[in-house]
Amino acid sequence: MPKVGIIYNDAKPVAERVGLDMKSWLEKRGIQTVMATGNGGILGYGKPDAPVCHTLIESLVPIGFDRDLMFVVALGGDGTVLSACRQIAPLGLPVLNVNTGHMGFLTETYLTDWEEAVSQIVEGNYVVEQRSMMTVRVYDSQGLLWEALSLNEMVLHREPLTSMCHFEVQIGRHLPVDIAADGVIISTPTGSTAYALSAGGPVIEPGIPVFQLIPICAHSMASRALVFANTEKVIVTPANRHRLVLVVDGNAGCYIYPDYRVEVERSQYPARFIRLQKGEFFKVLREKLGWGLPHISKPNLGELA
Repeated sequence: MPKVGIIYNDAKPVAERVGLDMKSWLEKRGIQTVMATGNGGILGYGKPDAPVCHTLIESLVPIGFDRDLMFVVALGGDGTVLSACRQIAPLGLPVLNVNTGHMGFLTETYLTDWEEAVSQIVEGNYVVEQRSMMTVRVYDSQGLLWEALSLNEMVLHREPLTSMCHFEVQIGRHLPVDIAADGVIISTPTGSTAYALSAGGPVIEPGIPVFQLIPICAHSMASRALVFANTEKVIVTPANRHRLVLVVDGNAGCYIYPDYRVEVERSQYPARFIRLQKGEFFKVLREKLGWGLPHISKPNLGELA
């Protein structure tokens, strides 16, 4: 029997209601359906008395979800997409992202169109867009303390954010460099339209195999965003006497103490987004971020002839 998974944002009643409607719709067509909330992909934050909480990446797969699923539907906004990708990436399953939020930059369709979209996918009329994720790990002198999958970015900064920090950053085989800034961001191409964009980084087309490093409010004219191949591991060591805060995708993180180090590398698990038609990234930029839209009237070229 064919099988489909649904991950929904249980903080939004409409997402849960549509999830149940979708489950009924699928099962009437002979498709077994399993449901889970997106909470399992939200790792939470460390506390001062417990700065780390080690949860293995592979342990986040929801109960009942396995490689036999045809696909997974994520019902929510971009936060639910980030959480769902963390939950199902180890299974290599394609996911249809249905927007119940506001921006929905990562989503493919809307609530009003879910029946048509799911019908199209069940019939096999879709393409899969693969996006790189990164693995973020925290170590101390004794070994691994914390790890998480990230689709967008990891951010390392001081509390409060407005205080300057020093970071020693090593990319692959290259010599370490020192960055003085309020914090640093390491982003995937998907994350280039999130926090990295607000911090002054470039927009990167999702299919390009790179990471980018962005200092937050750098204290040097020479410290600017750097784009580099995602085949390189990045090691960030804080050169400070006080603790820092690590945040991954805005919904997971832990404290980083002076004897810790953070390692970032491309994950063996990519995110796989279902597209109902061949993706057009620049169209999404125009519709969601207003990129390339004219803000002044163009000259009439006929009048200039």
